[in-house]
Amino acid sequence: MKKLRGKKRYFRNLQKEVATEHLRLDFGKDSWFDLWHTHLDFHGHGNSSMKIRREHIKAHIGLYRSLLERLESFEKPFQSWVEIDDHDAGSDAVYIHTPNPNEDNFPLKIANVKWAVDLPYYFKDLIDPKEFDAGYYRSGLERGYIIQSKMFGHKF
Repeated sequence: MKKLRGKKRYFRNLQKEVATEHLRLDFGKDSWFDLWHTHLDFHGHGNSSMKIRREHIKAHIGLYRSLLERLESFEKPFQSWVEIDDHDAGSDAVYIHTPNPNEDNFPLKIANVKWAVDLPYYFKDLIDPKEFDAGYYRSGLERGYIIQSKMFGHKF
């Protein structure tokens, strides 16, 4: 992987994206989300450095908090979570899911999630256990962590 150049500008732009991403979403009366998600590290820069990975995880948590604030007044039931992939920073994402016309899959169930797990050292301090539940899942080749609000939304 190529070295990430212009880190100050890159992370400044990442913070702008976190501050505005939730504003692009429509939380109106007729809105719905079918596993909507966004990857803040789409290119996987966090795979090359733990420091860069931590910054992206912080950004995902910041975006998640912003979305939860907007979802507080949303009139429909919803699920929302952050997914941190074990192997690929580019797969880390923030999700919103609601009842939707595409498929009858709400609330979404993720099998094999073990809750109340010890988080890895590289992001353990970024997750407040009073605010969030953390779980670990393993399904085939996919493995990672689910971070979910204790207070808002349907749980898995």
